[in-house]
Amino acid sequence: MIKSILVPATGSDTDIGVFGSALAVAHPFGAHLDFLHIRIDAATFAATIAPGLGGAQVVTDLINKMEEEAQQREQKAKQLFESFCQRKGLALAETPPGPSAPSARWLREIGSESYWLLEYARAADLLIIGRPSADQIAPSDVLESALLNSGRPMLIPPSAPMAALPDAVVIAWKATPEAARAVTAAMPFLSIAKLIVIMTVAEDATALEEEGSARLMANFRWHGFAGSVRHLDPDAHGPAETLLAAAREQAALLVMGGYGHSRLREWIFGGFTQRVLRAAEIPVLIAH
Repeated sequence: MIKSILVPATGSDTDIGVFGSALAVAHPFGAHLDFLHIRIDAATFAATIAPGLGGAQVVTDLINKMEEEAQQREQKAKQLFESFCQRKGLALAETPPGPSAPSARWLREIGSESYWLLEYARAADLLIIGRPSADQIAPSDVLESALLNSGRPMLIPPSAPMAALPDAVVIAWKATPEAARAVTAAMPFLSIAKLIVIMTVAEDATALEEEGSARLMANFRWHGFAGSVRHLDPDAHGPAETLLAAAREQAALLVMGGYGHSRLREWIFGGFTQRVLRAAEIPVLIAH
């Protein structure tokens, strides 16, 4: 069961959409939402690049400017959080047990975004993180680090906020440990889904993939889940686009494994990343 969800509060204009999607996920489970803002440590950051900046005054000016921008971003993030909670009637709770309905808490740290995101994500049931926007200052590897090193599943919502959790789930199945862990992470979603489709994309070992997906479907039946298996041939745009297109047909939550570093960079954090992060119209649940 999902009872604790971590949501970064970046101070970006995209926050409200991510907050809305997070609340849509929290509702079916009565889950608590931790909204985490991580403020950059301007002095530490400036020290890492100071040798190439010139004199002490240049460094001081840079720190002052970064501190001012960090203060503005933090203020905006908290204002967005407070207005969201008020608008949605979201109760604030510091410790459990909270209300049976979703609740929220504001958290704030100073320092490395990757570090603090991992520290909090490891203690949560689920991380919901939005696609990076042009005005965000987060390093490009934050999302990758969260997936590879948190040990927790990560849900990337669509650009438009979800009004409700999709009642259809598409599983991008491949007989790998990562895909198996993704299915385990998705069990709370599968337990309330009305439609489950296991999809495979033909690659080298089509017969083996078909056997593996049939075994997974047999396991689902022991859980009382009804579903079906669908085998796809990749189109001219490749397997990633084939899966996304098929999942879009179902207006579904897409569940998939994030693979080892080399494969992950190629398939997830390569061209597929751009497709998922920038343009996917469906939520994607990834586990490594």
